[in-house]
Amino acid sequence: MASTDRLRQITDAVRAAGRLGVAELAGLTGASEMTIRRDLETLADQGVLERYRGGARSLLLRGEEPPFALREHDGIETKRRIAAEVAGLIADGESVVVDSGTTCLEVARALAHRRVTAMPLSLHAVHALTGAPQVTLLVPGGRPRPGELALTGPLTTASLAALRFDTAVIGCCGLTASDGLTAYDLDDAAVKRAAIGSARRVIAVAEAAKLSRTALAFVAPATALHAVVTDVTAQDEETDALATAGVTVRKV
Repeated sequence: MASTDRLRQITDAVRAAGRLGVAELAGLTGASEMTIRRDLETLADQGVLERYRGGARSLLLRGEEPPFALREHDGIETKRRIAAEVAGLIADGESVVVDSGTTCLEVARALAHRRVTAMPLSLHAVHALTGAPQVTLLVPGGRPRPGELALTGPLTTASLAALRFDTAVIGCCGLTASDGLTAYDLDDAAVKRAAIGSARRVIAVAEAAKLSRTALAFVAPATALHAVVTDVTAQDEETDALATAGVTVRKV
């Protein structure tokens, strides 16, 4: 098992149980207890959990998103396939607002060699597009959230309100036909709403697991989306419900 997959498995298991011992985690992952201890130190440094003698307890509530550093390499090949599909939907010359989050960061990277005007909503994506020879880069104002580096606050929403984009690429923490698009963070939700309101077309990007999840902060109804790009493991029940709501669903 790759280290990033193991870290995710440990995080999910400890969060679900509240606390777990080293021996239990070793049995769950098939790794040695020495490896598990190193992994727990890594996750403790990221603020995901707290160590105690012989195990660890979760510091994440069930409704909280894991840190960016933990999510960035999680399912990276799936995120890259989604990003490539989204990039194929965007024509040269378009203006695009690219949301924060790890999948949207891959979308920004996929657009780095395209002739587009792009406004990224995180400093990670700004960095990915800085110096791209054909990209006209627009940088919004705002306050970066620690770790995530997503830009939030009135300066960000004002930047979005001043512009009109051809396409908004929006990440999400949860998306269902009934509850719509949701986010963990209230400030992030406000920025997503502003981005949706500034664009002629809205494409949501979501790994399959997010299509059966509802997070705390409501962003927009599913009907506000023109398309959703997800992966082939998405359940037909979820994608069919979105299609019934008028959303074009692409599985990659």
